[in-house]
Amino acid sequence: MTDIQAALDRIAARRPRIIDLSLDRVHAALARLGDPHRAVPPVFHVAGTNGKGSTIAFLRAMLEAAGKSVHVYTSPHLVRFNERIVLAGAEIADDALIDALNAVDRAVGDEKLTYFETITCAAFVAFADAPADYLLLEVGLGGRLDATNVLDKPLAAVVAPVDMDHEKFLGDTVAAIAAEKAGVFRPNAPAVIGRQSADAMAVLLQHAEECGAYPYAMGRDWDAFFERGRLVFQDNEGLLDIDPPRLPGAHQADNAGLAVAALRAAGIAIDQNAMSRGVASARWPGRLQRLTRGPLIDLATELLGEAPEIWLDGGHNPHAGRAVASAMADREARAPRPLILIAGMQANKDARGYFANFEGIAQRALITAADHEGAAPAEEIAAAAIDAGLNAEAFATLTDAVRAACATDEAPPRILICGSLYLAGEVLRDNA
Repeated sequence: MTDIQAALDRIAARRPRIIDLSLDRVHAALARLGDPHRAVPPVFHVAGTNGKGSTIAFLRAMLEAAGKSVHVYTSPHLVRFNERIVLAGAEIADDALIDALNAVDRAVGDEKLTYFETITCAAFVAFADAPADYLLLEVGLGGRLDATNVLDKPLAAVVAPVDMDHEKFLGDTVAAIAAEKAGVFRPNAPAVIGRQSADAMAVLLQHAEECGAYPYAMGRDWDAFFERGRLVFQDNEGLLDIDPPRLPGAHQADNAGLAVAALRAAGIAIDQNAMSRGVASARWPGRLQRLTRGPLIDLATELLGEAPEIWLDGGHNPHAGRAVASAMADREARAPRPLILIAGMQANKDARGYFANFEGIAQRALITAADHEGAAPAEEIAAAAIDAGLNAEAFATLTDAVRAACATDEAPPRILICGSLYLAGEVLRDNA
């Protein structure tokens, strides 16, 4: 067991892992710690159902291309816990992370902070102690009552696409969920809004106006799209012609555009060359990532007699499923191959809604379970995939599913490992 894991286990033993959305405990803890959240660099606060991480990746890459130093807070992690806290461009060191976690535990004593609240307070401690030009802060769940939502005035509050997810905590309609996300808006600060359904956009604009924020919304105040192999961004100040992202999928035009919009709304002047370098260099592992090495690649190569095409995506709700299914359909149009899903999902996710996007696109769905306490049994997820119209069956392990995918007399398949960030993390840990 690593020192980090031992420290996290100690925290988990004292702090409930349950989700209990509230800000009172966090405010009290931060006050005992000397209010480190008031000593962090200027903040971009990013909420949304999908696209938060990609938007932050684009923001970070553009700022760093312009010579700025950037802190980043995201969750969950894929391989190492330290991924969640980036200090001026580098993952937090083990000793610094343990010190921050222990500082929070000492300060709050027996008060029942949740696990995520404890981690978030530790992140603020680390960010306050290390110099940087900007902090990119990702909301954990929702927005209004999320542990990150303690800032008086961010440089900009950013809301990526809103859709159905975490209904137990956020509401059972897109409008209700959008209202929770809008809780990150602040008076006299930009409220930068990405592509939304009509219901979500109406709620977000209403909340921005009611709280005195300055709305800056896609489709109304700005737009971004691919044209002739370029990313075009347009608002009232003019048009930007930017290098396209290497992150695959048509939806990345929206995410990159949202990052550009956030910079514009915050009044941060970055020249077009730096924007192009940043957008083109941004990386976000586990999101439509093509695998090029590792034990699964070796196994599939041995079974197929040639290098396989294996993709990895951790999206886990119907909206994310639409994006990745569209990307796979585009790839099929350019280079036809049978698409085989290898999927696992958490028990609290809408598996049927996710798999419905792949009807008519995926030839088979081979279901397994991630090595995580919240993973649904493979048989349960396979039943949901069958109900969504897919030819699905359950497998005991990821390796068994890969073997089954490669046991074909047809053209070598295109394999998509999908449905769970925990499953994606498992694959990437094995590749490390």
